[in-house]
Amino acid sequence: MSSPAAAPAPAADKPLLIADDPVLDMLNTVANINGHPHDFWQNDADVSDWLVRAGWLVEPVAGRYPPGVLLAVARHLREVIRTLVEARKAGRAASADALNVFLRQAPSHPVLVWESGTPRVERVRPTDSVEQCLAPLAEAAAHLLAEGDFQLVRVCEHPECTLWFYDRTKSHKRRWCSMAVCGNRHKVAEYRKRQQG
Repeated sequence: MSSPAAAPAPAADKPLLIADDPVLDMLNTVANINGHPHDFWQNDADVSDWLVRAGWLVEPVAGRYPPGVLLAVARHLREVIRTLVEARKAGRAASADALNVFLRQAPSHPVLVWESGTPRVERVRPTDSVEQCLAPLAEAAAHLLAEGDFQLVRVCEHPECTLWFYDRTKSHKRRWCSMAVCGNRHKVAEYRKRQQG
């Protein structure tokens, strides 16, 4: 994942991977761009490319499933997770039924890989259905919700930003989704205020 300080400016077609948590990066596939909400997932290829870019898949899966299904199911899972993260952040209980539907689709098994040197155990997950393809994200969300420190799960402090992040800094004082984006905007705004005052 990219370091928050080294994050490039957001492109109109690719969301930043700056949340320091892959589940929060998924939520950040909807963001404010130039003051307007923008969904980076417009088609199956967008979802597939993001899954590869974020490290969930080794190769793209667009075209493997009926057209539009990957997009629809991924957007549904994203909003299920968003609802649960927002509830957890607010300290409210919420129904996990919709997430559990995805978790039930998460069959996997370990395999021993011994190509050279030291053997290692890897987990093999089928991707026969869209739900199976997205199940690892649902599993990561369940772990975040159950084990994450929600004092450190935050939304960027910039008033126009909606991006989430997990503050893994040593001081736990991270305020911005990215210093290169919103942190810089804040610095520029503060400088202008001082110049005018």
